[in-house]
Amino acid sequence: MTVEVKRKTMRNMYLRVDPRVGTIMVSAPQQTTDRQVMAFVRSHNAWIARQRRQLSDAPPREWTDELMREARRNLDAQIPGLLEKWTPIVGREPTCITLRAMRSRWGSCTPATGCIRLNLQLGLMEPRFLEYVLVHELTHFWERGHGAGFQRRMDGYLPGWRAARRDLNRETTW
Repeated sequence: MTVEVKRKTMRNMYLRVDPRVGTIMVSAPQQTTDRQVMAFVRSHNAWIARQRRQLSDAPPREWTDELMREARRNLDAQIPGLLEKWTPIVGREPTCITLRAMRSRWGSCTPATGCIRLNLQLGLMEPRFLEYVLVHELTHFWERGHGAGFQRRMDGYLPGWRAARRDLNRETTW
């Protein structure tokens, strides 16, 4: 099992499986030892096995220019309505939304600038996944981590968010 470790200025360790080759990638706080990283990886062996199984079962797809255009068109059509619905509820509005082909995340945000980045693949999936990711990122404008405050807000905004997250995380990126 190949494990790539990137040490960063962060508080928690994060684990993902590179969908292209199945490599385990760990982001860890700078002070984390190799022994701690390997213990973290071992504690997630069942999850890693599930991810690899899903990747091997998934039909091979190629991220073509046509798929990118289709995804962008779909997202451009859906996002304005979702923002109109959710910004009054959440109470924050993004200053910019960027669409990108991402390999390991469905979305991200920078609360300081108000920018949200969304994975283009969301434009080729069920609309509920885009809604969940957008509300998730908007919630980060209030709550930085995924702790109790974040979860309380998400429960209030989108009661079915945990099921959407679970189903989305069963999808594979390519």
